[in-house]
Amino acid sequence: MKKIILEIQNLTKYYGKIKGVENLSLTLEEGEIFGFIGPNGSGKSTTIRSVMNLINKTSGKVLIENKEFNKDDIEIKEKIGYLPSEINLYDDLTVKEMLDYHESFYKKDIHKKRIELVKKLELDEKKKIEDLSLGNLKKLGIILALVHEPKILILDEPTSGLDPIMQNVFYNILKEEKLKGNTIFYSTHILNEVSKICDRVGIIKDGHLIKIEKVEDLSKKGLTFVTITSEEVKEIVKDLRIDIIFEEGNTIKFGNVLPHDELIKKLSKHKIDRILIEEATLEDVFLHYYEGDQGCLKEK
Repeated sequence: MKKIILEIQNLTKYYGKIKGVENLSLTLEEGEIFGFIGPNGSGKSTTIRSVMNLINKTSGKVLIENKEFNKDDIEIKEKIGYLPSEINLYDDLTVKEMLDYHESFYKKDIHKKRIELVKKLELDEKKKIEDLSLGNLKKLGIILALVHEPKILILDEPTSGLDPIMQNVFYNILKEEKLKGNTIFYSTHILNEVSKICDRVGIIKDGHLIKIEKVEDLSKKGLTFVTITSEEVKEIVKDLRIDIIFEEGNTIKFGNVLPHDELIKKLSKHKIDRILIEEATLEDVFLHYYEGDQGCLKEK
């Protein structure tokens, strides 16, 4: 059994009467990339800011290597690399001055790692921070999060602003961190990022964690889309109790979670002119959870 590095226990955060997250619990294992995914406003950043003690929790605990993490714990903070979704730094400094200042916080020598990351991310140290594009500002944030070689990386929407080539460079950096045994908590609303780099994924909706699953298992869920052309579409909809995704004339399309043989058995009592069964993409599977299984044929 792998070592638990980060554990969130019953995390709840309310802003007055407005719910941020409620009773959220999850664990991250050593050496995994955990995708934390949900639409904007679902509670991702609230969870991360609560974990980082940037906002006060209403209730719940955060444990790092089985020790409760509080905002004054310097020893634990040294093990964490954090990248916020929005980066605010000293605008009047150059990139070099900012990195020099950051280096001064650490007793160990992190200069070699800094040079490596600056080169990989192609960041110009001579530029002033106020003159950086969004993408270059994000590169600087990534370097600041990684340069001290933390055991835990907590990343909130890390690729926003990066061009596709630099995104791939960043993914490769994260894969290298994983090979070192480091743990990565990766929050995003971009679905295809999860399939590229994550081992497991937690799906958050309206402040509640609704699913945790291995990415490879999600892609095997068996969700398909069925398109049928028939003069009996009204009877089929009524008989199978489906929600239609698309309808035009005698053609309908709906989501299906039944095995194909069972689906065909249910349809066999109707006259079908044409049928098309398509495998769902990983993105479709996520949307299936977000939208509450809409458009799917269910067991009677």
